[in-house]
Amino acid sequence: MKPILCYGDSLTWGYSPRDGSRFPPDQRWPGILQDELGDRARVIEEALNSRTVATDDPIRPNRDGLAMLPPLLEAHAPLNIVIFMLGTNDCAPRYRLAAGEIAFGCVGLIRAVKASLTGPDESPPKIVLVSPPRLGVLNPELALFYGGGEEVSHQLAHAYRIIAQSFDCLFFDAAEVVEASKTDGVHLDPPEQRKLALALTDIVEPML
Repeated sequence: MKPILCYGDSLTWGYSPRDGSRFPPDQRWPGILQDELGDRARVIEEALNSRTVATDDPIRPNRDGLAMLPPLLEAHAPLNIVIFMLGTNDCAPRYRLAAGEIAFGCVGLIRAVKASLTGPDESPPKIVLVSPPRLGVLNPELALFYGGGEEVSHQLAHAYRIIAQSFDCLFFDAAEVVEASKTDGVHLDPPEQRKLALALTDIVEPML
């Protein structure tokens, strides 16, 4: 079985927009991806609520995705494919980041994977860069954190596509198939988790 690392935030962790609980594995997109790929792959969830691309959060430490990535790559090696879906949290106005700056943070993620040599025979794993779903209509609680970041979230796909093309990675825009829950405007309901998993299955299968 070929290992696939899914590196993400609460959308990959399976955060329920209704009550903040965690969806069971068979309702989270990595778990559904595993079911679809069967014994052709071993899907590894490496997800953390509030994780950013490359920005530290003084309120919730250890959320900087770039800082945490190298030891996690080594811990889960060998890896055939790494799927990144980060950037939603970086859209929050508190970080004061434009879409291009968030995308350039993804360059650090890509370079870390290519430098890690944690793929088969010490080759770099293949990379899929996923731009996250756009922020929707935010509920009052999440509007306190994400309010004002909606425009940035809408610009991520264009910026991520440029980075993926420049660094020879596969790109996928999650907003092409899913949308944020109407309950909180950020996270994915179970049907959307499934749609995302099926779309990524179509991308990953030819890579195995």
